Amino acid sequence: MLRGLGAEAIPVKRPEELARVDGLVIPGGESSVMDKLSRMFGMAEPLRAAIASGMPVYGTCAGLIMLADTVIDAIDGQQTLGGFDLVVRRNAFGSQLDSFETDLEVPVLGDPPVHAVFIRAPIVESVGEEASVLASLPDGRVVAVEQGNLLGTSFHPEMTGDTRFHEYFLTRVAGAS
Repeated sequence: MLRGLGAEAIPVKRPEELARVDGLVIPGGESSVMDKLSRMFGMAEPLRAAIASGMPVYGTCAGLIMLADTVIDAIDGQQTLGGFDLVVRRNAFGSQLDSFETDLEVPVLGDPPVHAVFIRAPIVESVGEEASVLASLPDGRVVAVEQGNLLGTSFHPEMTGDTRFHEYFLTRVAGAS
């Protein structure tokens, strides 16, 4: 998605690779495994430092969980990178079979609505004073947030080909460089 928008995108798996990027996307996946691997490969502390220093970071689905300060329904011992003044609930919508799609109004991105794909997605249970809501489901549950250098979505915008969230993120990266 980022390459399609003209950005140079490289995988970041080791601390020396993190030093080569101006922004970072933490994708979907399994947040507990991402946590374990980030600690095993010595990435957790460099990532925390990058977040604290203001590096733009976009977390989608499990990536949002990794950025949250507090996680409900985490597995025993699960840690996050933190930085986002949020409480999120893992797998808030249920199992893979409970995945769904819906259209969301995202005022910061304009029209048309964003078609959002939720796959074993987290939900933002509460938003602290530092964070702002970008989008909610019709029932009020928060699914897109931002705070300073951080951007997060419960859903996978890359699944639909809608590039607006990634474009929004890249403007943050350009502004931070």
